[in-house]
Amino acid sequence: MSLPVAPNILWVVTTQWRAQACGYAGDVNARTPCLDALAAQSVNYAQAVTPHPFGPFARAALLTGVRSPENGVRDYYDPLPNDARTIAHEMRDRGYATAFFGKWGVGARDKKAPLVGEAHAKTIVPEEARGGFEFWEGFEGGFLLNDPWLHGTRLPEPILFKGYQAEVLAERAESWWLSEGDDPRPWFCMVSLEAPHPPYISPAGEISAYDPCALVLPANVPLGGEAEAKARTEMAGYYAHIEATDWCIGQLLSNLRTERDCANTIVVFTSVHGDMHGAHGLFRKGWPHEESVRVPLLVRGAPGAETGGGSDAAVSLVDLPAMTLAWAEGHAWRCERERAEISMPSVVALPHQCDRVWHGWRSTTRKEIFNADGTPWLAFDLAADPGEQRSRV
Repeated sequence: MSLPVAPNILWVVTTQWRAQACGYAGDVNARTPCLDALAAQSVNYAQAVTPHPFGPFARAALLTGVRSPENGVRDYYDPLPNDARTIAHEMRDRGYATAFFGKWGVGARDKKAPLVGEAHAKTIVPEEARGGFEFWEGFEGGFLLNDPWLHGTRLPEPILFKGYQAEVLAERAESWWLSEGDDPRPWFCMVSLEAPHPPYISPAGEISAYDPCALVLPANVPLGGEAEAKARTEMAGYYAHIEATDWCIGQLLSNLRTERDCANTIVVFTSVHGDMHGAHGLFRKGWPHEESVRVPLLVRGAPGAETGGGSDAAVSLVDLPAMTLAWAEGHAWRCERERAEISMPSVVALPHQCDRVWHGWRSTTRKEIFNADGTPWLAFDLAADPGEQRSRV
């Protein structure tokens, strides 16, 4: 009797794509036909959250299955320790070929260099700091949504690749798994995209910026002042990048279905955190509100996954490594907890970000947030108030 073939597993991870900003989630501004089609074939974890609504902390937790700061990343500029045990190590131990493409975001960076630009985009991530991935090709940061600089396993020095970042990375990932044709091992591949992260004024491939005046704003964005004007301006670019990235993801998944034996592939789509975009008069991330902490999470083809099904389980991105290991071993994964922990391990001194350290938890009906000293900060009855109007404890 032949043994079952282990599935390939693909993670597509975006940045700043909040759960609400998808067509299948009901956002009338979002043109996401490819993700809408994926959602119809997937389990939609509609209550999924990031463990930390800020990039380095969330990425470290996603890679290791261990929350920050226990994984070694406490501050924005802390690199993931070279000896950290990641999903790549675990998958290699289970006989998988492993590859990473795109935004790394947990490497050592120059604190004096601009966050946006070529300095971080061309920062070399040494082999020992690549999280155990057998093949690695990407960049530390820089938020160059067009014309990315890539280095890694087959590129010892950063090389400029012309084109929209998401499209370039999708093509590079596809070329890798096609080149694995003579390798009998199943593969695990993570494609990490910076979009739809700011700068929102960056061109979004062939997609033009949306008309700010035509956007439908959520009820919790204050109208008639600076917050509304800023939200409309930012979201005009934000939704253009969402549409452009949706197309790139659609191309990647379309090719996945038709090439090699890639039909036997579990697909995950998610984001490391969201963006406030004027909700409650706030911007960017780090805040404990739904726009910042709740992320899209679609899973197609996993054992026990119901096609087009939904789940209200209290799932966190920190669960994704355990979920993936279960699938690799042919098992269904079930969320056993009733609530997920969320926190900001440190204050990130950048404009518009959250101004305090906090910790708390979120269930499907309630969220409670505490200051660093344990005193109550905010409480939300999510079931009674989907708009999450703030109430003092």
